[in-house]
Amino acid sequence: MTEKVEIYGTSFCRHCLAARQLLDERQISYTEYLIDLMPLERTEMLRRCGRKKVPQILIDNKAIGSDEELMALDASGELGELLKSTG
Repeated sequence: MTEKVEIYGTSFCRHCLAARQLLDERQISYTEYLIDLMPLERTEMLRRCGRKKVPQILIDNKAIGSDEELMALDASGELGELLKSTG
């Protein structure tokens, strides 16, 4: 089963680290694709998200954007609601 939350990022990006840290702190499971270690995933990220900037985060196969959008969803309480509605 694919996790509800997926992250495309790199192993060295501070924005990717911030997104992973937020999800880890909230105990939210996610699948991670490190495009610096798995170059073919970059093409998939572009196809699914339409953006080159990392991180790119998807919830239930819907692109929500980068770490900034993830943090805004968390701050507003919408992240929890999104995850409940996909469960």
